[in-house]
Amino acid sequence: MLAAYIVLMLILVLTGYFLGRRSGFALYRTAGSVRNAVHSLPSYHGWLTATFTFFPMVLALVAWTTLAPGISKSAAIGAAPVKELAVDPARRLLEEQALYRDVQVAANLLKQGQPLTRPELQPAAEAFMASQSRLSWALIIFGALGGAAGIALGLKRIKPAFRSRNAFEQIVMSVLIACSAVAVLTTVGIVFSVLYETLHFASVYPFWSFLTGTVWSPSSLTLGALPLFVGTILITLVAIAIAGPVGLFAAIYMSEYASQNVRNFVKPILEVLAGIPTVVFGFFAALTIAPMFKGMGDWIDLNLGTNLGVASESALAAGLVMGVMIIPFVSSLSDDVINAVPQSLRDGSFGMGATKSETIKKVVLPAALPGIVSAFMLAISRAVGETMIVVMAAGLAGNLTWNPLEAVTTITVQIKTLLVGDQEFNSPKTLSAFALGFVLFFFTLTLNMIALRIVRKYREQYD
Repeated sequence: MLAAYIVLMLILVLTGYFLGRRSGFALYRTAGSVRNAVHSLPSYHGWLTATFTFFPMVLALVAWTTLAPGISKSAAIGAAPVKELAVDPARRLLEEQALYRDVQVAANLLKQGQPLTRPELQPAAEAFMASQSRLSWALIIFGALGGAAGIALGLKRIKPAFRSRNAFEQIVMSVLIACSAVAVLTTVGIVFSVLYETLHFASVYPFWSFLTGTVWSPSSLTLGALPLFVGTILITLVAIAIAGPVGLFAAIYMSEYASQNVRNFVKPILEVLAGIPTVVFGFFAALTIAPMFKGMGDWIDLNLGTNLGVASESALAAGLVMGVMIIPFVSSLSDDVINAVPQSLRDGSFGMGATKSETIKKVVLPAALPGIVSAFMLAISRAVGETMIVVMAAGLAGNLTWNPLEAVTTITVQIKTLLVGDQEFNSPKTLSAFALGFVLFFFTLTLNMIALRIVRKYREQYD
């Protein structure tokens, strides 16, 4: 039924557009000698009428999406022949949710004509389906009435002096402002929600001990996060040590040395890396890179008498694969920035007798430095937030070490671990995930501030 409603909305919106546009053309035919009095083009009348049609139908859909599940759930639970539900609110909610899921399963079986595994739920399933049917028809009827009213309102306002262009542009401006506000408010909401839970965590666990503790063992409520900070920084350093030089040199080659045919072939191949799911990189790291490093370490220990002690899961393996993953972030952005450097600067350097390599080192790279720094900061932020590769290649051990050959863990991995499963939300163990998220947010914010200072310091202005 939802698909039918979307088709109906599309039909009515297009109808409103064409009717408004036709009425706009009619103004030109009837205006005669006062044609200059017609303010807006016919297409603007069409767009405005289509907008008047679209918004009521969207509001009807939003109201239906918000209210329909609760109404259907009440109808299903009210018709279910079950015993008295629990008095405790939390327990009662769990029982209602379980019963509602069973009724939905029974309704699907009835739709398919299959026998019910719990025949006593048939009245509730029938009530659920009847409620859904009534609500769907209500959506169709009210949506169609709203769309028709919008068409009528739009056509009524079409007059020679009516400024439909200004009205439509004002609506578009309001929509753009609303979208911007949603993005800003979402960020603010995330910050305050994480901050609130972090303060809650600080009230039940010493926050300084959390920041400086050297042992991370959530099972025993020993929540020293320093090993997580060190592990995050260590893996990020390994990743950027791989992605930084490779990505930057690839960008220099593609923008300064490669022919156009080579560039058109190489750049898309590099950017394909950005589209590979991180779980695929994690499998590659866990099944290929980590065992390879382990085997190499064992061979060196056996033949050279050393004691490297390469772990089966190591920060080096995770950082290496993560570095390969973030190469496109550095290479693609750096390539675009280097290409944006004015050709006149290169020509001036060549005119002074500089070679191509000297021009790149002394002119192009300094001019492109702000953009290159931004590319590096984006790559670092991507590495800091990575989870799957670390889970599969670096492990979950909260070891406090700077040795990349040992197993470590990161902030994001522990956030995932702490919030997975049936956890007690108000326990220090679960709340520590929000504290870790707040620290991670503060860390990335610091990186962005450093990048902004570098960009402002070295930014060049070109005519």
